[in-house]
Amino acid sequence: MSDKRIHPETGQELHRDVRQQTVAFGSLSRTIDVPGWYPDGDGDALFVGTDLHASNTAFKELRSEYGGHVKAVRKARGLTQEEAGRIVGGGRRAFQKYESGKTPPSEAAVGLIEVLAKHPEALATLRDVRAKMVTVTASTTGKKKTAEPKQLVRTRGRRVRMKAAKARA
Repeated sequence: MSDKRIHPETGQELHRDVRQQTVAFGSLSRTIDVPGWYPDGDGDALFVGTDLHASNTAFKELRSEYGGHVKAVRKARGLTQEEAGRIVGGGRRAFQKYESGKTPPSEAAVGLIEVLAKHPEALATLRDVRAKMVTVTASTTGKKKTAEPKQLVRTRGRRVRMKAAKARA
């Protein structure tokens, strides 16, 4: 194998080398050595075969470890899985999956979890926002009704109506 290559798009000369890269998921990160074809300075590198195996493995491990972080943040803020699911989104079952490492949280959920981790005072704001999201004005009576988010149905843009949960029983 030659010790030099030419990058197909940039035309830069590349050399076989191992460089450090930081892999991150949420607030967790790990620095690993990644082999590849690198230019002398900054620029695009090329990776072949198993070059990215270490970074892929590190990412999967961090994603799985993030479940412990989610649980620690939830407990530090005194939240149940149900309340955390309401505030961050996804519900209680989603938080069970996040904490067990079975399912990674969405980018939006990771963002809110990190806000709660670094800014505990934001909890009151998030609770307030979620409480307002489930209060709607009934279009026929003009009276306010409160419902869980699962009971709301969006129709024609901004109109919101209540599902008749008891009528089906």
